[in-house]
Amino acid sequence: MEKNHHHHHHHHHEISTSMNKIFIFCIALNLLFVGIEAVVGLYFNSVGLLSDAGHNLSDVFSLVLVLVAFRMGKASSTPQFTYGYKKATILISLINALILLVAVGAIIIESIYKLKNPQPISGTVISWTAGAGILINGLTTWLLMGGSKQDINVKGAYLHMLMDTLVSVGVVISGIIISYTDWMWIDPVIGIILALIIMVSTYNLLKESLLMTLDAVPSSVDRDMISEKLDKAGCLISWHHLHIWAISTTESAATIHIVVDSWEDAEKAKTEIREIFNNAGVHHCTIETEIDGTECQAYSCK
Repeated sequence: MEKNHHHHHHHHHEISTSMNKIFIFCIALNLLFVGIEAVVGLYFNSVGLLSDAGHNLSDVFSLVLVLVAFRMGKASSTPQFTYGYKKATILISLINALILLVAVGAIIIESIYKLKNPQPISGTVISWTAGAGILINGLTTWLLMGGSKQDINVKGAYLHMLMDTLVSVGVVISGIIISYTDWMWIDPVIGIILALIIMVSTYNLLKESLLMTLDAVPSSVDRDMISEKLDKAGCLISWHHLHIWAISTTESAATIHIVVDSWEDAEKAKTEIREIFNNAGVHHCTIETEIDGTECQAYSCK
């Protein structure tokens, strides 16, 4: 079991190391794009481009936050912080979800304003910049896609970049439609539709982050399946006080109290329970064992 535990941490370390490099590359790429967008916006006196550069800068900030979360997640434990700073990764995912929600709200407000005050679509330079945004944000989104299924922090950054990519696509599509039809209202309508689509994923991210902050059972862990397998465990008389919570955005912990007939049964039960938790993705668990009226003993399956 010790070997399995180390294997899990080694695998987690490999994931965070590879994503670390991807995030550094994405931050550099998006900072370069923000700089170009700001320069072009100043040169052509485009408030739209300057505001978009500011928005993209907030995405860079979100990427930096996730990078900080990776670093904090790998920090060693201390006498005061016995799990290290792993919980900070959950707080950062919550902050990112809130930032994303604010960004979606800003797009909806801006789109409603454009509906009430229709203006001609941006010129060729702005359309080309939106096209560049599709390439930059699209590449960043693609790079983050794989890790978004393993860590909700990466998922938050992925949603940020996906939103920006869709908004850029919306600007290009609306520009094409307007050039043929003069339907000025299509630009804000597309903006609202895209914002609502992203809001669904943002809600799920916010909900999951909040639940993890409140020490709810992580969505990646099937508590019902664990309960069913515990009920079928051969050496157990009963079990209670099962608690499962997230240590970080990628690691979970659990405690359980079991009752057995003898110490021999306790050893067999521990082995079986460790396997149940490991198969469920919970690699930090403590098992308290009681034998008919005797004092309970705690066993860690770390």
